This record gives sequence, structure tokens and C-alpha cells, in this order.
Amino acid sequence: MNIKLARLGERGNEEPAVVISDANGDDKYFSLAPLTRDIDGVFLANEGISRTRQALAAGTLPELSASGLRVGAPVARPGAIVCIGMNYAAHAAESGAAPPEIPVVFLKPSNTISGPFDAAPIPPSSEKYDWEVELGVVIAREVSYLADPADAMDYVAGYVVANDLSERDYQLPGAAGQWTKGKSLPASTPLGPWLVPADEIDPGRLRLRSLVNGEVRQDSSTADLIFDVATLVHHVSQYMLLEPGDVILTGTPEGVALSGRFPYIQPGDVVELDIEGLGRQRQEFYRHGTAQ
Repeated sequence: MNIKLARLGERGNEEPAVVISDANGDDKYFSLAPLTRDIDGVFLANEGISRTRQALAAGTLPELSASGLRVGAPVARPGAIVCIGMNYAAHAAESGAAPPEIPVVFLKPSNTISGPFDAAPIPPSSEKYDWEVELGVVIAREVSYLADPADAMDYVAGYVVANDLSERDYQLPGAAGQWTKGKSLPASTPLGPWLVPADEIDPGRLRLRSLVNGEVRQDSSTADLIFDVATLVHHVSQYMLLEPGDVILTGTPEGVALSGRFPYIQPGDVVELDIEGLGRQRQEFYRHGTAQ
């Protein structure tokens, strides 16, 4: 049974849900409240996806009306957001860098996560706020020091769409420019709309796109990743403990504003992102401190 996991409701009070498509292709929502309080690391580590399928088959999950409900990030606040930089050769080139020979790893605070359709704030003094569509990998169970990349996929729960919003002036120029400064801003990691289980997705051949005000900016495939999902999970596990519910963002393809080909995000802009099989995001941007 093909399923998608979602969290619905106001921020901080999201209800866990599972989405299935009926014979007409219409989505039906069922509450996961009988199984769990949230879609989080505990749920994933305790065979939550398998139990969800079993409960659906048994008819024990109540149907849920999703009409009018906010869509939250599909996984509750993770312990870590692990990011990979320069993982598409063309993006490295447009950034003025050579493709890396080993993965470039950095972290984002978990308090940067927001819902896929939430209004998105541009920092007050920002002039170079940039979009980045990325495939997000959600960890299923605790892992460290993996011996072989071939074992890595056993630790993947599923995949999400992510926008790794980045302030380039904070990130790059001069002695004080740091990736942490440019990547840690409030609401700078929209996730979702769904968490799709790993056994339903081939992460190596997914089309991913971003659009700004309806115009395509990025249009690529995860087939162009320098380091694939298994390689990344294995590599990251050599340097940190990955816990259930943690998210790895696998990098962005070419077509960001940093390339110089497009203007940076301005108040009123609408950014949309989609990844094949994982759904679509939409954020309308406003300047922090101004009326929405």
C-alpha cells in the first residue's frame, strides 16, 4: 500500500496523519492518533511506517477531514539537520568552486524548520536571500560508524522535499562570512508536504525543480548527485551519531540566484519547489517586521 505521512494543524499542535490515494486519484486522510502522538524519531524507530500500513489494512484508523488545515513539516523537530554542500557539479561551478572530492558537510539548527506552505520571512537586513530545492533524507534508526555504504539504505525511513534557504551575504564574503550564519535563519528550512517511505521511492532518479513567480529556476535530477544517498549516510555516520528523525539535505542543483543569472528573493515573491513523487511546496515571502 502506497502511503504518505503528514502533520496537519497549527504550529506546535500538528496531528499526525497518513494519506492514501483512492481509485480516482483523490487523497484520503486518516488520523495516526491511535498509533502515535507525532511523526518523530520514536515513531520511526518503532516500525511506525509498517504499523501504519497494518492499521490501514485493518481499518482501525479514523478518517480525517484535512480541509482548511495547515500542513506542517512532515517530521517533528529532528535532533539534527545535516546538510551537504556542492553536491551537484553544475551548482559547484556556478558557485565558483570545483566539485568536491569528499562530501562537504555542515549543520542547520532544527528550529529553522517550517511548513511547506508557511509564509516565509526575509531577514531584516538581507539583500541576497536565495532558494535551494533539495532532496531530504529522513533517518529511520540510530546509526554511527557504518562499515559499508551498501548497508546505509537500511537506515533510511523516507524522503521529503526541502528548501535550504540561504542568505549569501551572511554565508560567503570576507573573513566573517560563514555557512552557519547564512543557513540558520528562522523558517529557512521548509519541509514537506509529505514524508514518503523509502521503499516507495528511487532516490537516484528524481526530477527536482524550483520556480520563482512561475518561472523555472532549477530543473535537474538526483541522477546528477555527485554523492548518492547511500554514500552520504555512510559518510556522515563516520563523524556523528545519526538518530531517528534526523534529516540529511543532499544538496541543490544549478539555478540559484548566487549564479548571477537571477535576482535574489524579494518581498512578495512566490517560490515553488517540487520533487517527483514527493509533492510540491509554495512559499510567499515577506520582509521580517512588516505586515504580511
